[in-house]
Amino acid sequence: MIELIQYVIEDMNKQLERIEKSLNLLNDELVWTKTKDSMNSIGNLCLHLAGNEYQNFVSAIGNRPFIRERTREFTTDGGITKEKLVSLLRNTRSQSEEILAAVSMDDLSREVIIRYEQEDWNRMYRSAAGAGETFDTRTIGRLLVQVSAHYGYHAGQIVLLAKMLQDTDEHVSGQYH
Repeated sequence: MIELIQYVIEDMNKQLERIEKSLNLLNDELVWTKTKDSMNSIGNLCLHLAGNEYQNFVSAIGNRPFIRERTREFTTDGGITKEKLVSLLRNTRSQSEEILAAVSMDDLSREVIIRYEQEDWNRMYRSAAGAGETFDTRTIGRLLVQVSAHYGYHAGQIVLLAKMLQDTDEHVSGQYH
């Protein structure tokens, strides 16, 4: 495995551990609690992270079927246990690791197609593609950086929300903060 991918996977796995520790602090009701109507619950963020990682790593880089209901990631308000959320995140990561292990240095500059549902495409105001198209292209190297940064951003939100919802002295990130 090339070094960059190894670093990306290691960092994303650290973030996944933080997410899992955060979920373990909460019951299922708190996982789906929104601190404000305009914000996402931890459950929504977990669904979103799994969907984004699958879309970009498994589907785009791995050329596997595009399966994502992005709107549902944000509209679901319960019914999925924290254990199922962890299983979804870990299963997605397992698929990603398998695909990324096969990426070569030359592949980092190769462009891949990222597919979107029409509704999501329209919401993101994509104007670069032609009429009726619902995809974008990026290099694998750029996707690695973007998905990793996105994952870390939302993992931090999950840690913060978990600590707000369930006061604890536990250092979820493994660092004193």
